[in-house]
Amino acid sequence: MEVERDIAVGRWADLREAAEGEPCARCGEYLQSLRGIEVGHIFKLGYKFSDAIGISVSGPDGKPLRPVMGCYGIGVERAMAAIVEVHHDEKGIIWPAAVAPFEVVVVIAQQDDAAVAAAGEQVYQALIDEGVEVIVDDRQVRAGVKFSDAELVGIPFRVTVGKRGLAAGTAELTERATGSTVHVALDDLPKHVREAVASSIASHR
Repeated sequence: MEVERDIAVGRWADLREAAEGEPCARCGEYLQSLRGIEVGHIFKLGYKFSDAIGISVSGPDGKPLRPVMGCYGIGVERAMAAIVEVHHDEKGIIWPAAVAPFEVVVVIAQQDDAAVAAAGEQVYQALIDEGVEVIVDDRQVRAGVKFSDAELVGIPFRVTVGKRGLAAGTAELTERATGSTVHVALDDLPKHVREAVASSIASHR
């Protein structure tokens, strides 16, 4: 094949990859380089499937015509990766409440204490009844391990039920993103948690 003979060239250009800091060819401003994650695709299918399936639609004049087909796809795994890349710290993931696998994790600090374990289960059930998407960590491990795992997994809110709080009739509510902790009366906890979750979701819209 010969380019001059076989290809109708409309324009020749000397092209190269642009580099950060160079002036834009259109506006003259300096170029910036930003990282991105591809989370979806759009494909132009042309007439391939229109012809194969025998599809036709009515055109503006009412006559049948073949549609140019296309499709799109959103990668759930890519979307999750993008969210985690944006929302994390040195401790682990920080899921936004709107897309978190659970909104709250209830941590029972002393699982071997019958009263604490029972109170933790009651808090867990009360949050379910309030419509909160919640999971409970009732493993027979140290509280520090549970805290570290909760931070690693990145559930937006942690409710800690322990001996000291139970004696005062309270539980701790910790926000994963900020690390802030408040003590909430057990009777007020379901409503308080529901409002905290709703506020967190609204702030990311």
